[in-house]
Amino acid sequence: MKEIVVISGKGGTGKTSIVASFALLAQNAVLADCDVDAANLHLVLKPEIKSRQDFMGGKLARIVPDLCTGCGICDDLCRYDAIEEEPHPNNPASSLYKVKPIACEGCGVCVYFCPDSAIEFEKQKCGELFISDMRFGPMVHAKLGIAEENSGKLVALVRQHSKEIAKRKAANFIIIDGPPGLGCPVISSITGADIVLIVTEPTISGLSDLARVGKLAKHFNIPATVCINKWDINPSVAEEIYGYCGKHQIKMLGKIRYDNSFTKAQIQGITIPEYTTGILADEVKAIWDNLVRELNVQVGKIKSIS
Repeated sequence: MKEIVVISGKGGTGKTSIVASFALLAQNAVLADCDVDAANLHLVLKPEIKSRQDFMGGKLARIVPDLCTGCGICDDLCRYDAIEEEPHPNNPASSLYKVKPIACEGCGVCVYFCPDSAIEFEKQKCGELFISDMRFGPMVHAKLGIAEENSGKLVALVRQHSKEIAKRKAANFIIIDGPPGLGCPVISSITGADIVLIVTEPTISGLSDLARVGKLAKHFNIPATVCINKWDINPSVAEEIYGYCGKHQIKMLGKIRYDNSFTKAQIQGITIPEYTTGILADEVKAIWDNLVRELNVQVGKIKSIS
């Protein structure tokens, strides 16, 4: 069982459409959508949810009115302006305090220093994790709540469940639709993976994003590969990307032309190979074949070293 992570330096590169196509081509894989902040793989694969569980993330402070003596220490110490003073309902000369949930960062300073132990500090539901079946096999995905934190922890949970299912099903691959960018959820998605596929596009910003994500993969000693989506909208920059990959020993797996079949397939909720059997589908299939070939090469290198 090998773990493949598909990432990009920014959103909108076609990463999710490519992952969905890989789900069909792999034949025996577990899919994981680790873009928990903006999950959309389910829109193409239409999974049927079999089970769900709450994701309990960061803690939130809550002042218990009956225990609060109105000393104001919490208000003085809070650096996030999350404590709100209001008149005591039974004694207008004194005050009570309450926490503004949206402003609270869950640091716990108020809890630690409250002399009356009047502040509760409990974990909050930050999202949900789903285990589903779709037409190509099992899928694990999640949804982080609006403005919630700990996306990296939720990503790790998605990967954990994916590995457990893959072992139980004797799957050949875990294919991960990773989040865009370089932040905590990306790091949580790629750490310990067998190979990374970076989907880029032929723009100056695309080349810059590729360089940054490539350095991240190198930092974690994960083999990085690249494919260029919509390469023909700017062939000169596509050539620059080829040159960059050659210079930095990043394996180029191929390129995909611009084609509105990507959009049409998404609208119908199907993958590229399901939508068309033309050149576009051949290009996507070639990238998958090259990815598996490179994965086997990397595995061979590890075995020779050991």
